Amino acid sequence: MESVTQVLQSSQRHINGERLWGSLMALARLGATVKGGVCRLALTDLDRQARDLFVQWCEEAGCTVSIDAVGNIFARRPGRNPELPPVMTGSHIDTQPTGGKFDGCFGVLAGLEVIRTLNDLGVETEAPLEVVVWTNEEGSRFAPCMMGSGVFAQKFTLEETLAKVDAQGITMGDALNAIGYAGSRTPTGHAVGAYFEAHIEQGPILEDQHKTIGVVLGALGQKWFDLTLRGVEAHAGPTPMHLRKDALVGASVVVGAVNRVALAHQPHACGTVGCLQAYPGSRNVIPGEVRMTLDFRHLEPARLDSMIAQVRGVIESTCKQHGLSYDLVPTADFPPLYFEHGCVEAVRSAAHGLGLSHMDIVSGAGHDAIFLAELGPAGMIFVPCEGGISHNEIENADPEDLAAGCAVLLRAMLAASVAVADRLAA
Repeated sequence: MESVTQVLQSSQRHINGERLWGSLMALARLGATVKGGVCRLALTDLDRQARDLFVQWCEEAGCTVSIDAVGNIFARRPGRNPELPPVMTGSHIDTQPTGGKFDGCFGVLAGLEVIRTLNDLGVETEAPLEVVVWTNEEGSRFAPCMMGSGVFAQKFTLEETLAKVDAQGITMGDALNAIGYAGSRTPTGHAVGAYFEAHIEQGPILEDQHKTIGVVLGALGQKWFDLTLRGVEAHAGPTPMHLRKDALVGASVVVGAVNRVALAHQPHACGTVGCLQAYPGSRNVIPGEVRMTLDFRHLEPARLDSMIAQVRGVIESTCKQHGLSYDLVPTADFPPLYFEHGCVEAVRSAAHGLGLSHMDIVSGAGHDAIFLAELGPAGMIFVPCEGGISHNEIENADPEDLAAGCAVLLRAMLAASVAVADRLAA
């Protein structure tokens, strides 16, 4: 048997990388696609099968499993002091329609591997530990994303969440009942001693910099808009160029501005036009209307607002030049987030103690950890993914990198369990 202190002071990784990889591959068979990915949408029968497998594994590891009313699954390993708030970890096991084996699933099964490793070592923590599967993180079947953690953090109400419908008109509440995962546990959050989420980076930075561990400082703020540009449809032949009111020409200027402004606000700035539809969509008709989406991201609120203001100025001047009108409607607003200093340092210290190459990094995507950070100290651990590719059937990660990330998670959670006990004693 080893103590928490002995594990924290050791240079050994302790975790069983082969067991972690085997669990990931077993889970990936549920919804496996011919291209090597996974299609396991939230609250489908495949999701039920994956949930059942996770619950089985957790109970075999001696955890007590409970399920809340939005379907979040909590697997608790007891600590010496049950009154302490748990040190939590987790992610999601639902996927995109053409998803991969590791997005979300790595975070869940890394947490399970931490539990299994502590059992192997006979280590008892002061605070309880919890591994969580959050419901519908992806938002592919039911919008918006991060529903389970959002309800837990009281960002969304249970009632409005269960009333959401998919493309077939099925409510989320009915889907939960159909798979047997509408639990009795209160869905609003209990106290959180600390929360860590291990995740593939979903970007190319770690691979490009030849680093094994990303110490996640925070998450970019995000502001989304729907932009509609309106001109006049006209015949493509008889209408002289200088008399046209071409909405698509105006849209092309806006696309360039979004890209240019993001490049001018580095580091951490991103600007994307992800959707663009021209109407009426006939080859010999000048487009009279364009609908497009704008996605702005930055870690600093002032610079995020500056990006938006600059693009808005381009929209106004372009409409004036080309005789267009516009509507710009906000659709999402997530403020920038900095993770708690102690959790960030726990990840950095763990990577250093294990002799793993590491670097500070910022998350450009949304994660359940963003909501959990409002309930208690939180942090994230990134590992590289091949080519930075995610939300894709070819998504891939090296088993050695995954094992390294799990080893960092183990040490970070143990350090946090000590900190939770110390806070109570103080």
